Amino acid sequence: MRRFTQGFYGYAVALFVCLAGAGLFLLVTPQSREEHIPRLDYSITVANFGHTVPYGVWAPQADPANWVPNSNRIAEGENGAKVLYLGYATAARQHAMFAQSDERPAAGFASRMANTDKAAGSQQVGGVAWERRFREDKNQRSLVRVLPDVTLVITGTADWTELGELAARLQQRPKG
Repeated sequence: MRRFTQGFYGYAVALFVCLAGAGLFLLVTPQSREEHIPRLDYSITVANFGHTVPYGVWAPQADPANWVPNSNRIAEGENGAKVLYLGYATAARQHAMFAQSDERPAAGFASRMANTDKAAGSQQVGGVAWERRFREDKNQRSLVRVLPDVTLVITGTADWTELGELAARLQQRPKG
């Protein structure tokens, strides 16, 4: 009995017992191979945001097909302005975020959200021109639209087509 508790054989037996235990644990533990992205409803956040700002809130009429809304929040921006953030995992499983605020100056808010102040052209979405911004080192694309009462920014690692898809679904909800 002593030879199994000392020397090389003891080490080998202990190692075998540990590996067998780990293998048994992995065998009986349920495993999922499916991706799981938590889906968060943003309707209450959008409604609450609408009660705190003096303009009609912009929000997607419906989410793009196979997109998963996975984050939403209201935050305070510069000069006490409120900011609404809606985050998504796109159909291509990239990240996209929609942000809006009446923060002034609008250029400062747009530059902070896009991580750059340099325009990279424009993109037509539903007959409306959105300014494109691109930050190469972060692989971040942004669409910016400055309106008289609010600035809209759609940004993320999603490609221009996907960002445009979200922009096309935005509609302003009446104040009230």
